[in-house]
Amino acid sequence: MFVFSLCDKYFHCGAAMKKKTLNIFLGVTYFKIVAKRHDLKLIVTSATMDSSKFSTFFGNVPTFTIPGRTFPVETLFSKNPVEDYVDAAVKQALQIHLQPPSGDILIFMPGQEDIEVTCEVLAERLAEIDNAPELSILPIYSQLPSDLQAKIFQRSPDGIRKCVVATNIAETSLTVDGIIFVIDSGYCKLKVYNPRIGMDALQIYPISQANANQRSGRAGRTGPGQAFRLYTERQYKEELLITTVPEIQRTNLANTVLLLKSLGVQDLLQFHFMDPPPQDNILNSLYQLWILRALDHTGMLTKLGRQMAEFPLDPPQCQMLIVSSQMGCTAEILIIVSMLSVPSIFFRPKGREEEADGVREKFQVPESDHLTFLNVYNQWKQNGYSSHWCNEHFIHIKAMRKVREVRQQLKDILIQQKLDIQSCGTDWDIIRKCICSAYFHQAARLKGIGEYVNCRTGMPCHLHPTSALFGLGNTPDYVVYHELVMTAKEYMQCVTSVDGHWLAELGPMFFSVKESGKSGRAKKKQAAEHLQEMENQMQVAQEEMRARKEAADKKEAAMKKGQEIISAGTTPRRTPSRLGL
Repeated sequence: MFVFSLCDKYFHCGAAMKKKTLNIFLGVTYFKIVAKRHDLKLIVTSATMDSSKFSTFFGNVPTFTIPGRTFPVETLFSKNPVEDYVDAAVKQALQIHLQPPSGDILIFMPGQEDIEVTCEVLAERLAEIDNAPELSILPIYSQLPSDLQAKIFQRSPDGIRKCVVATNIAETSLTVDGIIFVIDSGYCKLKVYNPRIGMDALQIYPISQANANQRSGRAGRTGPGQAFRLYTERQYKEELLITTVPEIQRTNLANTVLLLKSLGVQDLLQFHFMDPPPQDNILNSLYQLWILRALDHTGMLTKLGRQMAEFPLDPPQCQMLIVSSQMGCTAEILIIVSMLSVPSIFFRPKGREEEADGVREKFQVPESDHLTFLNVYNQWKQNGYSSHWCNEHFIHIKAMRKVREVRQQLKDILIQQKLDIQSCGTDWDIIRKCICSAYFHQAARLKGIGEYVNCRTGMPCHLHPTSALFGLGNTPDYVVYHELVMTAKEYMQCVTSVDGHWLAELGPMFFSVKESGKSGRAKKKQAAEHLQEMENQMQVAQEEMRARKEAADKKEAAMKKGQEIISAGTTPRRTPSRLGL
């Protein structure tokens, strides 16, 4: 029996896979294994999924709704549209707190900044009220240290009401006992990928009706409760989507496309997805895999691509690991890739921001954020993987332990793939060149002070204030970055400085070194040879496709010919199922 739980976090099946990949994995598992085996059962569980859509996709399979032990929840909508949801949430929380009914409060906010502002304003307003009862205000978000996160689960002293201000992490991932009142701002943060410019935009969007119902249900876990929605009933019915836009339709699909190619799916544009992603996303992912040499000129999986498919990582990180075995820096790249697989390891506690930034600067390697991560892990290792050391240096101990787990998983896969694990020692230029080999398609050149432009698209890129390269006196001419995220500006996440000649060597399809005194004849000749090679590969691929189609037609014709024609009133001859009496 297989039991899968669909959640918004990572799913472990030997290694981490994202939800969008899990949905593909579920479909392939069902149609290739479970549909043929009647002794196996596949059970899919989720709190918010559209069960009818899943049932239809898997051939009208039965669905079961388990209501759970919930109490009745009274839902109250706002009479007028709310302009400032932070101010409205604070007013509503004070109104609840100053009234007699007991019970804790849960406020849903989009992100960390809104949570911190809400907590601050709520404390200020409460201090202005004479003889106001005490209120314990507790924030909860992913970047908060684990000891502060645990406070929301602790029982508050008698007579003190608890007010938890959370992101959508409190919708399904965790349950806080004693919550009677829920205040729903109606917004959440979503990351949406734009394939045309290769950038993720982390912005605030209205929640869906499914999210709203899930949030309201949090008030009925321990007793009858009330849910206050900071939007009108008309907005709920007419403006909110029924369900959230599926992740497969708003993220980079390079990993998913690589998985499908490794499973033998050739025509991805005609593949039967449960929620078909935009065609631009698929084409962009195919192009990215071709750039990384995972696909050949005809779209078929190469030997390198088949190796990359064995790793549960994004394709550039897979290639970086494989190339590192050739460059002799596998041990270091293994740590860097593991550090990139977890959320931010640093935290900045409120009121101690400058102290945390000062400690972080001690770890920074001026040429690279990737090397900064490597430095942090090596220092942690030298201090015996100490949790006390992490707390002193404002580092998430849980994230570091997770890095250690991921590193061991990836090391096992490298050994399984018979790739050598070597260390380059202190020659970190090799590591930077290895990083460049995987991210040369995300290169940027210097345009102004701290401002870069993408070498291919001309998209403006900025160094993030937390980057090791930010504020350097001598800013490098060329950098490569892990991803481009739009928040207040187009910020490059995890940046490494590279040599321009490395870009020409590792990414010849985009870059070349302009040499004085040489004509462009050699370059034109090389381009013509490359084009001829692509055309030859395409002809071979078309012949193979024609041969496969002819073989399939012959097989189908043979099956039709072999079928016995049975006339009415006659019984066909059957081979006895067993010998004996």
